[in-house]
Amino acid sequence: MNTDHNSSYGKTGYLTEEFRLVHLKDKLNVKYDFHYHEFNKIIIFLSGDVTYLIEGKPYKLQPWDILLVSSNEVHRPVINPEILYDRVVIWTNESFLDKHSNNEYDLSACFKDAEKMQRNLIRLDPAQISKTQLILSWLEDACKRDQPGGHILKNAIFIQLLVRINDQFSEGGAQPQDDLDRDTTVQSVITYINENIKSDLSIDSIASNLFVSKYYLMHKFKERTGYTIYNYILQKRILLAGTLIKKGVPMMQASYECGFNDYSCFVRAFKKIYGVSPKKYFKQFKKPDEFKEDKHFV
Repeated sequence: MNTDHNSSYGKTGYLTEEFRLVHLKDKLNVKYDFHYHEFNKIIIFLSGDVTYLIEGKPYKLQPWDILLVSSNEVHRPVINPEILYDRVVIWTNESFLDKHSNNEYDLSACFKDAEKMQRNLIRLDPAQISKTQLILSWLEDACKRDQPGGHILKNAIFIQLLVRINDQFSEGGAQPQDDLDRDTTVQSVITYINENIKSDLSIDSIASNLFVSKYYLMHKFKERTGYTIYNYILQKRILLAGTLIKKGVPMMQASYECGFNDYSCFVRAFKKIYGVSPKKYFKQFKKPDEFKEDKHFV
């Protein structure tokens, strides 16, 4: 799985269930590529030696850390293969979060805020760990239950876990001080790109607006993420277009809203990343494939 730094990020996984939980312990001697999903992911780290890179920002994990990876956030784990990696991974789609939210409480807020603030990590205190352990044990048991009412019970416990995660995030557990990245250049670039995705995003314009040398910018960005700024911008524009198309936005309008001035260039870029044309992608979205994810469930 060695990364080709000249290629685009790869999408992995489809999710047709409302959510899915797996608990795995293994040793992985694998170098993972940067990739993204079209669903949200929660990683509850239990043990091992793992650093997670999310949108270029590294998180060195400690037991009972919770990572929030929003749909379309580019990420990859760096795993020490000599040490057992124990984790619980939960995938959930947007429709489940929307269905169980209301005007007073948005279950997807933690994912949205984590992406916006570039703060994907929640580090729990001992009291929070105890409560999370209890809810997680209930959820794992409910997921194994094959009896009447099992589906309702499983959903209810997962919603309880989501409420707790949202509360923990809003209480400020999302950015432990000892994990702060001292060089914020890459995060500044990513923020600027995401806030100006429809505008001119040449290297010169980004460097000028951030008051930094474009050569330093290019070097630092590729060093941290493994990709050029150009490839990252292209990826983000296409991912946004895919989201808009799924919401019913006409394809040509979606291309313009994502910064493409030439529709034919948009179609070529879209097909390169998704493997299909925008029109075919929309048809496939209406009839998605069964869930599949990297066999190691990182």
